[in-house]
Amino acid sequence: MTPALTAIEYRRRYAGAFRPKPWIYWGDFSLSAGVGWTAFAISAETPIFSFAYCITTFVAVIALLRAAIFIHELSHLKRGAIPGFETVWNLAVGIPFMLPSLMYVGSHGDHHRQATFGTAGDPEYAPLAHQGRWSLLWFVVGVVFVPLLLPLRWGILGPLSFFVRPLRRFAVEQGSSLVINTTYRRPFPTGRAALRWRVQEFTAALVFWLVVASWFADLVPSFWLIQWYVVSAGILLVNQVRTLAAHRYRNDGRPLTSVEQLLDSINLCGWPIPTVLAAPVGLRYHALHHFLPTVPYHSLGPLHRQLREEFPADSPYHLTTRGGILSTIRELITPRDDTPVIPGEQHETRNPGRTRQRGETEPTPPLPVSLPPR
Repeated sequence: MTPALTAIEYRRRYAGAFRPKPWIYWGDFSLSAGVGWTAFAISAETPIFSFAYCITTFVAVIALLRAAIFIHELSHLKRGAIPGFETVWNLAVGIPFMLPSLMYVGSHGDHHRQATFGTAGDPEYAPLAHQGRWSLLWFVVGVVFVPLLLPLRWGILGPLSFFVRPLRRFAVEQGSSLVINTTYRRPFPTGRAALRWRVQEFTAALVFWLVVASWFADLVPSFWLIQWYVVSAGILLVNQVRTLAAHRYRNDGRPLTSVEQLLDSINLCGWPIPTVLAAPVGLRYHALHHFLPTVPYHSLGPLHRQLREEFPADSPYHLTTRGGILSTIRELITPRDDTPVIPGEQHETRNPGRTRQRGETEPTPPLPVSLPPR
């Protein structure tokens, strides 16, 4: 095995893969949102449960899911990398679904930091592999209540929280992030982030009350609101199922090494069409994304294939590959004692309840991958 490359060398070697292409972002997002809202409008005017209704609702869920998932890209793009993209995303998808980008931009970084990944400070990780099947079932179906809570958060609690300090603390710390770890507490925004929060909160509240007023004035039919809930719940259900196949979720809350974080993440290589539809915008390459978080989604596929060809057979990167979403979830439900072990790495035997003593350090692991020289 050749010496492992450093992060700087990865960026130098694959520099082209790290550059976002605005025309791809704008084209992909515009097409997804356009198709999604068109299908939504047709479904809202179609007799419920008819064949046309079911088809257009399915198209609306899948297309708007793809458009909504661009919030993940927003959390990784450098400020100004694609001017205006976050604003347009909020106006076209985020605010209409009561999901302003602040719910992900700012908190998602805690899911990637080595010090917090898989711990109580990670908003997007929970030890799901240690939970029973009924708990996992509730983990999925429980999201159907979220579309009912989001208008309450942004339309009522949000404005009131500016006048009631304890309510403001609750709204910011526990009601402003997309999480699966319910113990996560988000810090208050500061600086420019605080201004962006105010703008997005005001816009979300304004849209909420405009819709309420329009409904009272019979300008917005009741079935449109029902269909908004159906599509919102469908988007969240599909994404929650996909989330179960993003990680192995076996960590017990201790900090992980970079190698362990990689091995806890999953690249999905199942049937292309179902996997792409349910894990859009590069989410099926989740292990690669955790290894190189700033690679834009349109570069993940080609880079993944290139790395699989170039990495030696004993590279731990190969151990991150799984089949489809459903087969990965079956592994989660029926856990096996097959956690990958990196050749040459010496793992310490840990007791989940053991606390590291002062001055005791984590053994330094090898870098997760190595490349042959070109």
